Amino acid sequence: MKKTLFLLYCIVCLSIASAQDTTKHIRTGWNFGVLPSVAFDADLGFQYGALTNIYYFGDGSTYPDYLHSFYAEAAYTTKHFGIFRTSYDSKYLIPNHRLSVDITYLPDQMCDFYGFNGYNSYYNPAYSDQNDPAYITRAFYKYRRDLFRFSADLQGEIKKPWYWNAGLGLLYFGVGPVNIDRLNKFTRDEEDYLPDTITLFNQYVSSGYIKPSEATGGVHPYLHGGITFDTRDRQQNPRRGIHADAFFTYYAGLGSMGSFNNLKFNAAWRHYLPIIANRLTLAYRVGTQLNIAGVSPFYLNTYLNQLYMQRVVYEGLGGANSVRGIMRNRILAPGVAFANIELRTQLFSFKVGKNLFYIGLNPFVDAGMVVQPYEDEIHLLNTTNPTLNDINPYAIDRGLYAPHFGGGCGLKVAMNDNFVLSVDWATAFDKQDNGKFSNLYIKMGYMF
Repeated sequence: MKKTLFLLYCIVCLSIASAQDTTKHIRTGWNFGVLPSVAFDADLGFQYGALTNIYYFGDGSTYPDYLHSFYAEAAYTTKHFGIFRTSYDSKYLIPNHRLSVDITYLPDQMCDFYGFNGYNSYYNPAYSDQNDPAYITRAFYKYRRDLFRFSADLQGEIKKPWYWNAGLGLLYFGVGPVNIDRLNKFTRDEEDYLPDTITLFNQYVSSGYIKPSEATGGVHPYLHGGITFDTRDRQQNPRRGIHADAFFTYYAGLGSMGSFNNLKFNAAWRHYLPIIANRLTLAYRVGTQLNIAGVSPFYLNTYLNQLYMQRVVYEGLGGANSVRGIMRNRILAPGVAFANIELRTQLFSFKVGKNLFYIGLNPFVDAGMVVQPYEDEIHLLNTTNPTLNDINPYAIDRGLYAPHFGGGCGLKVAMNDNFVLSVDWATAFDKQDNGKFSNLYIKMGYMF
């Protein structure tokens, strides 16, 4: 019942957010409003706050593409994850160029950490389950990670459908053990108090698998550039076409991080195949991120590089933005690959006031895998320290390069093809990737 009321509430809010006249559902002028930033993520918990997304469509000749988009959001979640973001995006401010600017701060008091190399790090849900005799602490698979991000990206046309991309930015990671004292201040029930005990992150640091120079984070300015191939019929919620890109990102390490200069390569192919016009679309994505040169600190490997920012969070593999059903950051390695396939349906359309809505379902399967591992991990698996890693032959036998799978189905409620409320249910195909069978993600927009 609560989920149904939540969906109805979001539909009403989205309707109020738009109040401009339309002709045949073509938007003109300004389209704006303040909305509650209400969402749910199996990894991050219930989100509460406020956001605004302001679109300017001009005379409507470019609809459903906008002339300018301004976005601002401030929110927090019940699992101590914060979102503070402003962004701007336009293909028309600079003629024949797309400019995207993003400033974001993401404090995370309980960031997920399950070790390196996916299946080669055994996951034991009992360690963080208060009802299990083997319980250690709810924070056993957690650490603190605060991220500040600035980016300015520009895209220009080579010759349609080819485009060049260039950008610069800065990432600051503040990393460390979970702040037990701070979290306990917000805990009312004594049974939920976090004990001051060892965590997996602590043991990776003490064993040297996370070096002292990277154990507290660092500042990394970067430059990136690449090419894009784009034949999509629309920028938001495409029904047909290809959107592919390949680019390099050079990260510098400031101060004591000078030994962590590195070069990464990213490539992604997104394809949208219409099966029934405006009713049924097969969408899939395959991509990879590789460390080409230099040494990348572990926390940079939890971040998926992008040519331009379209959403708040770009985590490594696992979770709502990459491999649904699998725990956030479950697949952590210098080089990874991923794939997603969805069947996007539009079941029926209706109008609320002057706004056109549709409701659809999209069953999906996601996958991710290690392609460039940490070389020291096999030694870690054979450590004699029993608290650092339980030797589980079944987990090891899966193989270092074995793919991780998750799948499920999503419900989409879209307004005017720009606002899309997404409710995805997913499960991991292997219990080593998630101790929970059911994982819910309530977000805005399609994943890709």
